[in-house]
Amino acid sequence: MSKYFMGSYFVTIVGLITAFLWGNHVTPGSGWACVFIAIVLSVLEVSLSFDNAVVNAMKLEKMNDTWRHRFLTWGIAIAVFGMRFVFPILVVSIFAKLGMYEVAKIALTDADKYAHYLHETHAPIVTFGGTFLMMLFLNYFFNHEKEVHWLRKIEETLSHLDHFKGIEVVISLFALIATQHFIHGEQNHAVLLAGLAGIITYLVIDGVTSYLEKREEMRLAQCAENVKCGGLMAFIYLELIDASFSLDGVLGAFALSKDIIIISIGLAIGAMFVRSLTIMLVEKKTLAQFIYLESGAHWAIGALSILMMISAVREVPEVLTGLIGLAFIIAAFISSVRHNKKLENCIVEQ
Repeated sequence: MSKYFMGSYFVTIVGLITAFLWGNHVTPGSGWACVFIAIVLSVLEVSLSFDNAVVNAMKLEKMNDTWRHRFLTWGIAIAVFGMRFVFPILVVSIFAKLGMYEVAKIALTDADKYAHYLHETHAPIVTFGGTFLMMLFLNYFFNHEKEVHWLRKIEETLSHLDHFKGIEVVISLFALIATQHFIHGEQNHAVLLAGLAGIITYLVIDGVTSYLEKREEMRLAQCAENVKCGGLMAFIYLELIDASFSLDGVLGAFALSKDIIIISIGLAIGAMFVRSLTIMLVEKKTLAQFIYLESGAHWAIGALSILMMISAVREVPEVLTGLIGLAFIIAAFISSVRHNKKLENCIVEQ
């Protein structure tokens, strides 16, 4: 098992040393406090993103070893530097109407002011992630070809709803409109645009990915370029899913620290462990052994999407978000173990 987490251990050591040095540089004597905050943030990131690892594993099973390696290397750079540092700066820059350089300077030199700006953009950020994840959740369960049902009565009913073309889009739009109804002032328009962007982004990425998968299945694209393209789109799809999962964690991290460097280090360590866990789930065929984990992860995604939409209107504790997702995963795991025992007993009886 250690081979899967060697990269995570390395990132942890480098990250904590950097946190200590940065803390002492900013405020002499605060190095160990910054190390402690980074550790807490990394643990929170892992606990909040376990369902993310399961969903990522589903997609990675269809990717070759090259793109799996790129997910662990390029992906962690994008997840940490892109989503935990650049993306919040970009969002603040857009809504605060400031240059990215100026916002980056504020983030590094005036943590309180940056946290204020980020708080002001909270609603559109979580609305984007909420609609994207809601589309992912609905698209998974609205599928009459889905054979494995964990919550059988509910999931079997949902599976037949895919006969109503575009129903997942309609439901997501209704959720967006309901959320926007409670948003007042200048953010009302921003929330609407962010929610629509989340829906459109999902449709575009999912549509292109499905198209490329069908081409491969029909053997219409055998050249190396097409194989690379398919891997690239799946990679982008995974990064967007990861980004949506990380939005609430990035915003919630400011409750522990307003220093963007310490936040980035803590979340980076957690994100690296989540990626290592994802690779382990794929190579050990864990999803095949525990057949309900996939459904449990998607129910967790559905719950997270709703909580993110609610958090655009009122504060939702991070603990609640993490515990709901973890509860679904644990329940699905227990159900899978019971299912496997029943199969073993049936084989023995025969």
